[in-house]
Amino acid sequence: MIEVTNLHKGFNGEEILKGITTTFDRGKTNLIIGTSGSGKTVFLKCLLGLFTPEQGAICYDGSTYSELSEEQQRDLREQMGMVFQGSALFDSMTVEENVMFPLMMFTKQKKDDMLERVHEVLNRVNLENANNKLPSEISGGMQKRVAIARAIVTRPKYLFCDEPNSGLDPRTAIVIDNLIKEITEEYDITTVINTHDMNSVMEIGEKIVFLKNGYLEWEGDKSQIFKTDNKAVTDFVYSSNLFKKVRDAQIKRL
Repeated sequence: MIEVTNLHKGFNGEEILKGITTTFDRGKTNLIIGTSGSGKTVFLKCLLGLFTPEQGAICYDGSTYSELSEEQQRDLREQMGMVFQGSALFDSMTVEENVMFPLMMFTKQKKDDMLERVHEVLNRVNLENANNKLPSEISGGMQKRVAIARAIVTRPKYLFCDEPNSGLDPRTAIVIDNLIKEITEEYDITTVINTHDMNSVMEIGEKIVFLKNGYLEWEGDKSQIFKTDNKAVTDFVYSSNLFKKVRDAQIKRL
């Protein structure tokens, strides 16, 4: 579990995050949504320890980040897996080498043990025969699955995903959403996803945090978001006729 209390963060005198308090539960897919400029990316980077807030606290399973020593903070960050927007794979490395990279950086395992773990996670994301391919030789959806395999290869306690469906067609995006949800449940990970994709909200939104202008405007789950009378949320969710139709269909299913 990640607990966030009264989080403030700004740059050059401009406050970006304005007192956010929320929790992200272990074993669930937690989503951060909001329009551009709402503070989503800054919030995610604070959770990753890349930005230091001016005020407030972030607590990881009972450990407050700001109270840890530098070594303890480094150990905590090694328990975090990250799926970057655009996958961020190394072009000159094979799929196998990309997934092995965190093990080589952060562990002292023997080569055979690392390879065994790499094969295990590649099998888990259904990429059994892609080990020796380069990123340029596989599809965007496969690249995203490689990125997920790399993020979980070190058995992290926390998984962060920045726009994991960016650039994917709707069918592939659903596959990636479901894969992230399955891995979250199987490994009992605290997963936090930064997204603007309402299809992701509808598919896997077990906890949704909606930011507006740096404030936590609303939080709930995928069933509640279709029933809320919060105008900022409804304007965001139903900003097109498509989502009005989706809302009506979703409400009938609930």
